[in-house]
Amino acid sequence: MDPLSDILTLLKPRRTETGATDVGGELSIRFPPHEGLYCYAVLEGACWLTLEDGTASLRLEAGHCVLLPSGRPFRVSSHPDLAPVDAAVFFADRSNGEVVTYEKGGTCFVCAAHFGFDSPDSSLLLGMLPPVVHINDKTDQTAMRWALDRMMAELRTPRAGSDLIVEHLSHLILIQALRQQLTAPDGARVGWLSALADPPVAAVIAALHSAPAGRWSVAAMAKIAGMSRTVFALRFKASVGASPMEYLTRWRMMLAADALGQPHKTIASAAVAVGYDSDSAFSTAFKRIMGCSPRKYHSRMSGVTSRSLP
Repeated sequence: MDPLSDILTLLKPRRTETGATDVGGELSIRFPPHEGLYCYAVLEGACWLTLEDGTASLRLEAGHCVLLPSGRPFRVSSHPDLAPVDAAVFFADRSNGEVVTYEKGGTCFVCAAHFGFDSPDSSLLLGMLPPVVHINDKTDQTAMRWALDRMMAELRTPRAGSDLIVEHLSHLILIQALRQQLTAPDGARVGWLSALADPPVAAVIAALHSAPAGRWSVAAMAKIAGMSRTVFALRFKASVGASPMEYLTRWRMMLAADALGQPHKTIASAAVAVGYDSDSAFSTAFKRIMGCSPRKYHSRMSGVTSRSLP
Protein backbone atom coordinates (compact mmCIF):
# COMPACT_ATOMS: atom_id res chain seq x y z
CA MET A 1 0.00 0.00 0.00
CA ASP A 2 0.97 3.66 -0.29
CA PRO A 3 2.07 5.49 2.90
CA LEU A 4 -1.24 7.33 3.45
CA SER A 5 -3.14 4.04 3.19
CA ASP A 6 -0.58 2.43 5.52
CA ILE A 7 -1.11 5.08 8.17
CA LEU A 8 -4.91 5.08 7.99
CA THR A 9 -5.00 1.27 8.04
CA LEU A 10 -2.83 1.24 11.15
CA LEU A 11 -4.95 3.89 12.86
CA LYS A 12 -8.06 1.79 12.10
CA PRO A 13 -10.55 4.67 11.83
CA ARG A 14 -14.06 3.82 12.87
CA ARG A 15 -17.09 6.06 12.93
CA THR A 16 -18.27 6.85 16.44
CA GLU A 17 -20.80 9.53 15.62
CA THR A 18 -22.17 11.32 12.57
CA GLY A 19 -24.87 13.87 12.11
CA ALA A 20 -25.75 17.30 10.83
CA THR A 21 -27.05 20.61 12.13
CA ASP A 22 -29.39 22.84 10.12
CA VAL A 23 -29.13 26.26 11.76
CA GLY A 24 -31.41 29.25 11.49
CA GLY A 25 -30.61 32.40 13.46
CA GLU A 26 -27.54 32.85 15.69
CA LEU A 27 -25.91 29.94 17.50
CA SER A 28 -22.60 28.98 19.13
CA ILE A 29 -21.82 25.41 20.26
CA ARG A 30 -18.81 24.50 22.40
CA PHE A 31 -17.16 21.08 22.11
CA PRO A 32 -14.93 19.88 24.99
CA PRO A 33 -11.51 18.21 24.63
CA HIS A 34 -11.95 14.99 22.68
CA GLU A 35 -10.29 11.76 21.67
CA GLY A 36 -9.90 10.91 18.01
CA LEU A 37 -10.62 13.28 15.14
CA TYR A 38 -13.50 15.53 14.15
CA CYS A 39 -14.38 16.19 10.50
CA TYR A 40 -16.70 19.09 9.64
CA ALA A 41 -18.09 19.99 6.22
CA VAL A 42 -20.22 23.08 5.52
CA LEU A 43 -22.79 22.26 2.84
CA GLU A 44 -24.85 25.44 2.92
CA GLY A 45 -24.26 28.93 4.32
CA ALA A 46 -21.25 29.76 6.50
CA CYS A 47 -20.04 29.56 10.10
CA TRP A 48 -16.96 30.12 12.27
CA LEU A 49 -14.71 27.48 13.78
CA THR A 50 -12.59 28.64 16.73
CA LEU A 51 -10.05 26.74 18.80
CA GLU A 52 -10.38 27.87 22.39
CA ASP A 53 -6.63 28.12 22.92
CA GLY A 54 -6.60 30.99 20.42
CA THR A 55 -4.45 29.24 17.80
CA ALA A 56 -7.12 29.33 15.08
CA SER A 57 -10.32 31.11 14.12
CA LEU A 58 -11.60 30.26 10.64
CA ARG A 59 -14.62 31.34 8.64
CA LEU A 60 -15.98 28.26 6.87
CA GLU A 61 -18.14 28.66 3.79
CA ALA A 62 -20.15 26.22 1.69
CA GLY A 63 -17.83 23.50 0.40
CA HIS A 64 -15.17 24.00 3.07
CA CYS A 65 -14.06 21.01 5.12
CA VAL A 66 -11.92 20.87 8.27
CA LEU A 67 -10.26 18.08 10.23
CA LEU A 68 -9.54 18.56 13.93
CA PRO A 69 -6.97 15.96 15.04
CA SER A 70 -5.50 17.66 18.11
CA GLY A 71 -8.25 16.99 20.65
CA ARG A 72 -8.39 20.67 21.67
CA PRO A 73 -11.74 22.21 22.72
CA PHE A 74 -13.39 24.24 19.97
CA ARG A 75 -16.53 26.18 19.06
CA VAL A 76 -18.69 26.21 15.93
CA SER A 77 -20.69 29.41 15.74
CA SER A 78 -22.55 31.96 13.64
CA HIS A 79 -20.08 34.53 15.02
CA PRO A 80 -17.01 33.93 17.22
CA ASP A 81 -18.16 36.46 19.86
CA LEU A 82 -21.41 34.67 20.69
CA ALA A 83 -21.73 33.03 24.11
CA PRO A 84 -21.68 29.25 23.51
CA VAL A 85 -23.95 26.46 24.68
CA ASP A 86 -22.27 23.14 25.55
CA ALA A 87 -22.56 20.45 22.87
CA ALA A 88 -23.70 17.91 25.48
CA VAL A 89 -26.69 20.16 26.26
CA PHE A 90 -27.52 21.13 22.68
CA PHE A 91 -27.32 17.55 21.34
CA ALA A 92 -28.69 15.86 24.48
CA ASP A 93 -31.61 14.14 22.72
CA ARG A 94 -30.04 13.62 19.31
CA SER A 95 -29.69 10.11 17.87
CA ASN A 96 -26.61 9.11 15.93
CA GLY A 97 -26.96 10.20 12.30
CA GLU A 98 -29.83 12.59 13.03
CA VAL A 99 -30.20 16.10 11.57
CA VAL A 100 -30.80 18.65 14.33
CA THR A 101 -32.75 21.72 13.20
CA TYR A 102 -32.35 24.97 15.11
CA GLU A 103 -34.92 27.77 14.69
CA LYS A 104 -36.31 26.24 11.47
CA GLY A 105 -32.88 26.08 9.83
CA GLY A 106 -32.00 27.48 6.43
CA THR A 107 -29.00 29.65 7.39
CA CYS A 108 -26.18 27.11 7.70
CA PHE A 109 -26.10 23.33 7.18
CA VAL A 110 -23.08 21.49 8.64
CA CYS A 111 -22.26 17.77 8.48
CA ALA A 112 -19.99 16.28 11.16
CA ALA A 113 -18.24 12.98 11.75
CA HIS A 114 -16.32 12.11 14.91
CA PHE A 115 -13.82 9.30 14.33
CA GLY A 116 -12.39 7.13 17.04
CA PHE A 117 -9.42 4.89 16.30
CA ASP A 118 -8.95 1.27 17.27
CA SER A 119 -5.22 1.92 17.62
CA PRO A 120 -4.69 2.94 21.28
CA ASP A 121 -1.62 4.95 20.27
CA SER A 122 -3.14 6.95 17.43
CA SER A 123 -1.96 10.21 19.04
CA LEU A 124 1.59 9.39 17.93
CA LEU A 125 0.56 9.92 14.31
CA LEU A 126 -2.34 12.35 14.78
CA GLY A 127 0.12 14.54 16.67
CA MET A 128 2.08 14.94 13.45
CA LEU A 129 -0.85 16.83 11.90
CA PRO A 130 -1.56 20.54 12.42
CA PRO A 131 -4.34 21.49 14.91
CA VAL A 132 -6.68 22.26 11.99
CA VAL A 133 -6.52 20.85 8.46
CA HIS A 134 -8.56 23.29 6.36
CA ILE A 135 -9.74 22.32 2.85
CA ASN A 136 -10.99 25.37 0.98
CA ASP A 137 -9.62 25.12 -2.56
CA LYS A 138 -12.35 25.44 -5.23
CA THR A 139 -11.11 22.42 -7.20
CA ASP A 140 -10.93 20.33 -4.06
CA GLN A 141 -14.45 21.38 -3.07
CA THR A 142 -15.80 20.06 -6.36
CA ALA A 143 -14.05 16.73 -5.84
CA MET A 144 -15.71 16.27 -2.41
CA ARG A 145 -19.16 17.46 -3.37
CA TRP A 146 -20.54 14.07 -4.44
CA ALA A 147 -19.76 12.42 -1.09
CA LEU A 148 -21.05 15.41 0.88
CA ASP A 149 -24.30 15.58 -1.12
CA ARG A 150 -24.87 11.85 -0.65
CA MET A 151 -24.27 12.14 3.09
CA MET A 152 -26.70 15.07 3.34
CA ALA A 153 -29.35 13.12 1.41
CA GLU A 154 -28.97 10.04 3.62
CA LEU A 155 -29.09 12.11 6.82
CA ARG A 156 -32.13 14.13 5.74
CA THR A 157 -34.09 11.16 4.37
CA PRO A 158 -32.92 7.93 6.03
CA ARG A 159 -33.68 4.72 4.13
CA ALA A 160 -32.75 1.06 4.45
CA GLY A 161 -28.97 0.83 4.77
CA SER A 162 -28.51 4.55 5.50
CA ASP A 163 -26.40 3.97 8.63
CA LEU A 164 -23.84 1.92 6.71
CA ILE A 165 -23.79 4.32 3.76
CA VAL A 166 -23.18 7.28 6.08
CA GLU A 167 -20.36 5.38 7.81
CA HIS A 168 -18.62 4.60 4.52
CA LEU A 169 -19.16 8.13 3.24
CA SER A 170 -17.60 9.46 6.46
CA HIS A 171 -14.49 7.38 5.84
CA LEU A 172 -14.40 8.51 2.21
CA ILE A 173 -14.60 12.17 3.24
CA LEU A 174 -11.81 11.69 5.78
CA ILE A 175 -9.51 10.11 3.19
CA GLN A 176 -10.45 12.65 0.52
CA ALA A 177 -9.74 15.55 2.90
CA LEU A 178 -6.30 14.17 3.74
CA ARG A 179 -5.54 13.55 0.06
CA GLN A 180 -6.53 17.06 -0.87
CA GLN A 181 -4.34 18.50 1.86
CA LEU A 182 -1.41 17.05 -0.08
CA THR A 183 -2.08 19.62 -2.81
CA ALA A 184 -2.31 22.59 -0.41
CA PRO A 185 0.24 25.42 -0.73
CA ASP A 186 3.56 24.61 0.93
CA GLY A 187 2.94 26.94 3.85
CA ALA A 188 -0.35 25.19 4.68
CA ARG A 189 1.11 21.70 4.96
CA VAL A 190 2.62 20.31 8.14
CA GLY A 191 3.83 16.89 9.29
CA TRP A 192 3.57 13.66 7.34
CA LEU A 193 1.00 15.20 4.98
CA SER A 194 3.65 17.71 3.96
CA ALA A 195 6.18 14.93 3.56
CA LEU A 196 3.89 12.91 1.28
CA ALA A 197 3.53 15.97 -0.96
CA ASP A 198 7.31 16.31 -1.31
CA PRO A 199 8.35 13.70 -3.95
CA PRO A 200 11.91 12.95 -2.70
CA VAL A 201 10.80 12.68 0.94
CA ALA A 202 7.66 10.76 -0.03
CA ALA A 203 9.81 8.25 -1.91
CA VAL A 204 11.84 7.64 1.23
CA ILE A 205 8.75 7.23 3.41
CA ALA A 206 7.30 4.76 0.90
CA ALA A 207 10.57 2.78 1.02
CA LEU A 208 10.56 2.77 4.85
CA HIS A 209 6.97 1.58 4.92
CA SER A 210 7.61 -1.16 2.39
CA ALA A 211 10.63 -2.51 4.31
CA PRO A 212 10.46 -1.37 7.95
CA ALA A 213 12.86 -4.11 9.07
CA GLY A 214 15.57 -3.01 6.62
CA ARG A 215 19.05 -1.98 7.76
CA TRP A 216 18.31 1.67 7.25
CA SER A 217 20.70 4.58 7.62
CA VAL A 218 20.27 8.27 6.84
CA ALA A 219 22.81 7.82 4.04
CA ALA A 220 20.70 5.04 2.47
CA MET A 221 17.58 7.20 2.70
CA ALA A 222 19.41 10.20 1.20
CA LYS A 223 20.44 8.05 -1.75
CA ILE A 224 16.78 7.23 -2.47
CA ALA A 225 15.94 10.94 -2.25
CA GLY A 226 18.82 11.83 -4.57
CA MET A 227 20.32 14.28 -2.07
CA SER A 228 23.34 14.64 0.12
CA ARG A 229 22.96 13.23 3.62
CA THR A 230 22.89 16.68 5.27
CA VAL A 231 20.46 18.28 2.82
CA PHE A 232 18.12 15.29 3.04
CA ALA A 233 18.15 15.19 6.85
CA LEU A 234 17.29 18.89 7.06
CA ARG A 235 14.57 18.65 4.43
CA PHE A 236 13.00 15.57 6.03
CA LYS A 237 12.84 17.15 9.48
CA ALA A 238 11.44 20.40 8.07
CA SER A 239 8.64 18.44 6.37
CA VAL A 240 7.84 15.79 8.94
CA GLY A 241 8.78 17.48 12.20
CA ALA A 242 11.02 14.55 13.17
CA SER A 243 14.40 13.31 11.99
CA PRO A 244 14.48 10.41 9.49
CA MET A 245 15.59 7.91 12.14
CA GLU A 246 13.03 9.23 14.65
CA TYR A 247 10.28 8.75 12.08
CA LEU A 248 11.50 5.25 11.25
CA THR A 249 11.63 4.27 14.93
CA ARG A 250 8.15 5.68 15.56
CA TRP A 251 6.74 3.82 12.55
CA ARG A 252 8.43 0.58 13.62
CA MET A 253 6.99 0.87 17.12
CA MET A 254 3.51 1.57 15.77
CA LEU A 255 3.76 -1.60 13.66
CA ALA A 256 5.08 -3.54 16.64
CA ALA A 257 2.27 -2.24 18.84
CA ASP A 258 -0.26 -3.33 16.24
CA ALA A 259 1.31 -6.81 16.22
CA LEU A 260 1.37 -6.99 20.02
CA GLY A 261 -2.35 -6.24 20.06
CA GLN A 262 -2.90 -9.67 18.51
CA PRO A 263 -2.94 -12.47 21.14
CA HIS A 264 -1.08 -15.01 18.98
CA LYS A 265 1.90 -12.69 18.34
CA THR A 266 5.01 -12.90 20.51
CA ILE A 267 7.32 -10.10 21.56
CA ALA A 268 10.22 -11.79 19.76
CA SER A 269 8.30 -12.05 16.48
CA ALA A 270 7.19 -8.40 16.73
CA ALA A 271 10.80 -7.33 17.29
CA VAL A 272 12.12 -9.27 14.30
CA ALA A 273 9.30 -7.98 12.06
CA VAL A 274 10.45 -4.38 12.60
CA GLY A 275 14.18 -5.03 12.32
CA TYR A 276 15.42 -5.77 15.84
CA ASP A 277 17.60 -8.80 16.48
CA SER A 278 18.07 -7.86 20.14
CA ASP A 279 15.08 -8.10 22.47
CA SER A 280 16.70 -5.60 24.84
CA ALA A 281 17.25 -3.01 22.10
CA PHE A 282 13.66 -3.49 20.94
CA SER A 283 12.32 -3.16 24.49
CA THR A 284 14.30 0.04 25.05
CA ALA A 285 13.02 1.62 21.83
CA PHE A 286 9.44 0.46 22.43
CA LYS A 287 9.33 1.83 25.97
CA ARG A 288 10.78 5.17 24.83
CA ILE A 289 8.14 5.62 22.14
CA MET A 290 5.11 3.86 23.61
CA GLY A 291 5.65 4.62 27.28
CA CYS A 292 5.68 1.05 28.57
CA SER A 293 7.52 -2.22 27.99
CA PRO A 294 6.46 -4.55 25.15
CA ARG A 295 5.54 -7.20 27.73
CA LYS A 296 3.25 -4.84 29.64
CA TYR A 297 1.70 -3.55 26.41
CA HIS A 298 1.09 -7.08 25.11
CA SER A 299 -0.48 -8.11 28.41
CA ARG A 300 -2.69 -5.04 28.49
CA MET A 301 -3.88 -5.46 24.90
CA SER A 302 -4.45 -9.20 25.33
CA GLY A 303 -6.68 -8.37 28.29
CA VAL A 304 -8.64 -5.86 26.21
CA THR A 305 -9.12 -8.42 23.44
CA SER A 306 -10.24 -11.17 25.80
CA ARG A 307 -12.74 -8.86 27.52
CA SER A 308 -14.23 -7.93 24.15
CA LEU A 309 -14.95 -11.56 23.24
CA PRO A 310 -18.46 -12.92 23.87
